[in-house]
Amino acid sequence: MALVEVKVPDIGDISEVAVIELLVKPGDTVKAEQSLITVESDKASMEIPSSTAGVVKELKVKLGDKVSEGSVVLVVEAEGSGESDAPAPAAAPAAQAPSPAPAAQAEAPAPAGAPASAASGPVEVHVPDIGDFKDVAVIEVLVKPGDTVKVEQSLITVESDKASMEIPSSTAGVVKEVKVKLGDKVNIGDLLLILEGAAASASSAAPSPSAQTPAPAAAAQTPASASAAQAPAPSPGAGEGRGEGQSAKGEASAAPHDPTKPPIGLPYASPSVRKFARELGVPLEEVKGSGIKGRITQEDIQGFTKAVMAGSTRTKAQGAAAPAAGGVTGGGELGLIPWPKVDFAKFGPIERKEMSRIKKISGANLLRNAVMIPAVTNHDDADITDLEAFRVSTNKENEKSGVKVTMLAFLIKACVSALKKFPEFNSSLDGDALIYKNFWHIGFAADTPNGLMVPVVKNADQKGVLQISQEMGDLAKKARDGKLSPADMSGATFTISSLGGIGGRYFTPIINAPEVAILGVCRSTTEPVWDGKQFQPRLMLPLSLTWDHRVIDGAAAARFNAYLGQILSDFRRVLL
Repeated sequence: MALVEVKVPDIGDISEVAVIELLVKPGDTVKAEQSLITVESDKASMEIPSSTAGVVKELKVKLGDKVSEGSVVLVVEAEGSGESDAPAPAAAPAAQAPSPAPAAQAEAPAPAGAPASAASGPVEVHVPDIGDFKDVAVIEVLVKPGDTVKVEQSLITVESDKASMEIPSSTAGVVKEVKVKLGDKVNIGDLLLILEGAAASASSAAPSPSAQTPAPAAAAQTPASASAAQAPAPSPGAGEGRGEGQSAKGEASAAPHDPTKPPIGLPYASPSVRKFARELGVPLEEVKGSGIKGRITQEDIQGFTKAVMAGSTRTKAQGAAAPAAGGVTGGGELGLIPWPKVDFAKFGPIERKEMSRIKKISGANLLRNAVMIPAVTNHDDADITDLEAFRVSTNKENEKSGVKVTMLAFLIKACVSALKKFPEFNSSLDGDALIYKNFWHIGFAADTPNGLMVPVVKNADQKGVLQISQEMGDLAKKARDGKLSPADMSGATFTISSLGGIGGRYFTPIINAPEVAILGVCRSTTEPVWDGKQFQPRLMLPLSLTWDHRVIDGAAAARFNAYLGQILSDFRRVLL
């Protein structure tokens, strides 16, 4: 294992940018291109990726440090002897991610060069050179028709997977028409808006020194030119313009969240935090940041979600729906009364323990899925008498191999066969359309000391039962050791939640969105089953299939369960 220094790649003309987030710590295992830190200039925040894979040995930067191209971020114990050569070629993608910020600033005035003579006529403002990025999403529109804008005033915010950046105006004037909206994808040269009464000097205005070499210290005042009153109402994960007189320090000491008051302004958050907020449905403009200059961190998102779930905080939507006196209302949103607050200590001794990070994250996802998905559960039984006998004999024959075949491995293989026969169970909703997936990645719930985790067996259709058993054992061990990577838990098309030998009869598993179905299984029991002549002792496995009624109807669910039961009772059907 070689020690490799991971340095800041080429980030354009920007120098001395502030470190606002540390995304890893010593002991973490990182992959090539995994984000390590978030830095911020006055126009963009960007995540610096790792140029090599390995284990973090030492962090060389801390929050608030200023870094430039070539600054050492951390020291990694690289995987394999050849890893030390990786930084040079791997730095190229990293250089692309942050580059749009300076490019956008330095090239901004160029598009206005053509209409120099049209001092008072309509002027088209286009997207300047934003580097090698294509189809970047518009996440904020900071102006509206009728607004007066200045040269270099931010018009929209766009976001890639590694950086968010504000696109400035190349000329001054009054906004006549905005040509983009939230969610649009834009590229270099796309028309943003049309200005009227543009200043004659705007077309020849050169970028100011601050635009070419941004000062991170001015980051808190970046959106000052776009007031909260000008910005349109944001979608989840997108904010509104920050008030001109509002400082980050003022936000940090603001009163507790009140959804009846105007939003606190354009939220400071990195691309990864914005994405995390969108996944949880958290309105970023209602979250108070605890980071540098009021920046919103992932912990702030989790804390806000926990407060909403506990009833101590209400979102703007909930505040509009809730009655003034806190009672039950008959209409509007859910109309829920606040969560009860009880001083349990007055009844007896108590002990308070914080929930694990996994439970905090999974709790928010489970709540969203349980509330938003119209779920129905079908219960059935499968006769696994012969399959269990085959499993036991297989394990005896393969004792020396060290691979123990579990019933869950057979279930995964059987579910793949059922999913192929009923493809809507292997789909996902996308607006008014269904995405049918022609791959079969099966997730399975693993109980760990830190909470429930769901590793994924990829391409289960291409693997045999023995191979699936081996892979499941490896994934389950990584889960218990807390070493599962995001890749190990992503991409599932269907999930199985097994209570195995713990007990129980039936239960209602919660669908793991964006999947549309989940199978729950409990402990099998021997029961008398009528064969037409007499009762025979048979080993029966309880099945609980939960499905999304927007995608699947009851008849299809019943057929799926029946077909799955047939496969488990005679596993030769998998070959058909």
